[in-house]
Amino acid sequence: MDDQQLPPSRADLRREHLLEVARALFVEYGFHQTGMAQISAASGIKMGQIYRDFQSKEDIIASICERDVAAWLEEDVLAAAVETGDIPAVRDWLDRFLRGDEPVEECRVMSEIVAESGRSARIAELNRTVDRKVRDSLSAALTAISPGSNQPDARDSLIDFILAIGLGTMMRRTFDPELKVERLFHYVSAIVDERINALAR
Repeated sequence: MDDQQLPPSRADLRREHLLEVARALFVEYGFHQTGMAQISAASGIKMGQIYRDFQSKEDIIASICERDVAAWLEEDVLAAAVETGDIPAVRDWLDRFLRGDEPVEECRVMSEIVAESGRSARIAELNRTVDRKVRDSLSAALTAISPGSNQPDARDSLIDFILAIGLGTMMRRTFDPELKVERLFHYVSAIVDERINALAR
């Protein structure tokens, strides 16, 4: 059987184009300042077709969030590293949470998504689902790095710390694009190394 993936359909390409255009508009103007008519004009896709692909602007936001998280989380990369016992690769994966050096545009999108959680029950639930997925991945990474640990509470606290620092760095970069993220990364990484070592005691 041929395992090669089929090329994307015209409908898939159209939806992907619309998401890219909408994402760029959301970065520039914010979710609430961007209307469906604006998305239609910028994408060249008629309003009727947009509503056939996405029932609402909220659906577009949710699709962007799901797509971005899947690409950023790289669960398959982590799973392969854990399965093969490639601890340096696991740590490289973990360091992405600590480095916070995504383009400022990415930080703005995340800020918009976080803000939207306070207005939309659907986006709030989506963020909770994403949070659970990220926590599970971080737990797998920390368990692989420190397999002998019998301190689940300490591991959970370290996960909370990593998530808080990662999100906080992204939020800060939305209004301070010149934030010295590499210096901050080394500072935070040293703390995380200390807490990982403590897990093994």
